[in-house]
Amino acid sequence: MASKQSEELKTLFRSWVAALEANPEMGLDEMRRMLDHLGDVTAEPGGIDYTEVDAGGVPAMWAAPKGARADRVLLCAHGGGYVAGSMYSHRKVYGHLAKAIGCRALIVHYERAPEAVHPRPVDDMVKAYAWLLREQGVRPNHIAIVGDSAGGGLAITTMLRAREKGLPLPAAAMPLSPWIDMEGKGETFRTNAEKDVLVSQPMIQMMAGMFLGPNGDPRNALANPTHADLTGLPPLFIQVGGDEALLDDSRALAAAARRAGVDVTLEEDPEMQHVYHFLAGTAPEADAAIGRLAKWVRPKLGLN
Repeated sequence: MASKQSEELKTLFRSWVAALEANPEMGLDEMRRMLDHLGDVTAEPGGIDYTEVDAGGVPAMWAAPKGARADRVLLCAHGGGYVAGSMYSHRKVYGHLAKAIGCRALIVHYERAPEAVHPRPVDDMVKAYAWLLREQGVRPNHIAIVGDSAGGGLAITTMLRAREKGLPLPAAAMPLSPWIDMEGKGETFRTNAEKDVLVSQPMIQMMAGMFLGPNGDPRNALANPTHADLTGLPPLFIQVGGDEALLDDSRALAAAARRAGVDVTLEEDPEMQHVYHFLAGTAPEADAAIGRLAKWVRPKLGLN
């Protein structure tokens, strides 16, 4: 049974849905301000210094836990359907993960749709990754990529784009509740429709249209990586809530990666909502999930 504390995320999501239903003409700026409060449910991790930085022409934020290894980096892609979310909304959740791992986190504030359509967010993530390699001197095997929701898709497409550009791949990637299917065809949109408080097929299709633009291809490999050659990617640890409408996206990504010979760990956390990791420091399920991520990735970064 889900903890009482995990209900806090449902309460927040219900307030958003109610606000959108009450104001169907809500502007994008207002919606972004509302969604930036996602981090309100995350406890302050404490003992972390946050510093904004220009990461190769892309705004970003360092989250540096006290005593963490400066030469081990978690490259973070925030979620928000490619249209919302920011390094500010996600600083605490990725601060928790960096603290658990014992490394720094670089949270990238990539350009969002509709101002910048696909593949601009992917390219912004690659710019930040290249900056870590070339300007910061971080070795690729000392970097792991993590992302939630749309950022979970970016965790994969960033590596594909980096490979296209001849960059070495990182040590590992951790997609959290990833959104990868731009067409929203997963069966769990139907089977989990009454359980997922926030995500719906119309919402996903609306955001996909903004992200892809009028001429975009929903099956482009840098939008939906299940259509890409995933051979040679580093190990993946995918976590997703069992009540998510996007559950099938995680399953499809795991299956595609396994077919390509990638080492994949897929965890479906029962009764959890979309990106339940935001309950870090609040709900035991989130803290346990972050603990498992940290335990898995530490040896891959050479941390014992």
